[in-house]
Amino acid sequence: MDWSALSVSLRLAALTCVFLLPLGILLGRWLAVARFRGKGLCEALVALPLVLPPTVLGFYLLQSFGREAPVGQLWMTLTGGGLNFTFSGILLASLVANLPFAVQPIQRAFEHVPHNLREAAWCSGLGPWQTLLRIELPLVWPGILSASALTFAHTLGEFGVILMVGGAIDGETRTLAIAIYDRVQAFDEQGAAQMAALLLVVSFTTLGVVYGLAGRRRWARG
Repeated sequence: MDWSALSVSLRLAALTCVFLLPLGILLGRWLAVARFRGKGLCEALVALPLVLPPTVLGFYLLQSFGREAPVGQLWMTLTGGGLNFTFSGILLASLVANLPFAVQPIQRAFEHVPHNLREAAWCSGLGPWQTLLRIELPLVWPGILSASALTFAHTLGEFGVILMVGGAIDGETRTLAIAIYDRVQAFDEQGAAQMAALLLVVSFTTLGVVYGLAGRRRWARG
């Protein structure tokens, strides 16, 4: 087991969830409740990382994070360092790549909250933020949990985007998925099998959580 790569992967997955879930809640609720022209375009932009090949998304992020690009220049001004081939760079890339996994389950959960329930909360004197915190979030927690599980598992298994943006710097950007590839290239099948088995267990457990919650919600409605 490559413990250094596992540490990088776990840190990346945890921070991706920490930063992305609040955005997923706000963006998911907005897309679920708002009615405006161009909503379909916004939803398409959120879902775009799902259909883009990881190398294509990674290439565009690599170019955007370069020192000549606006994002790279802004980061350089704020921190004095670059983004490409750093942990900060793969974290930002992970946030973009995992956006649909964080937003879509939460959006679907908010869509099942009756609007008259929000109106009743407003009539009772609750403001929009109080309604969100005290009424809506307790109802959509299965969607938030599903988003957390999917985001965490997908981050652990992400390969193409991370490799394009971060390379394979040991202890910095070399994740477990990249370590598996390196072990296969070195004909270390036993080492690759151990790490692949770990990702398989995590992925299966994640799907079990997601589908278990979905089945529980269907059973509750039935």
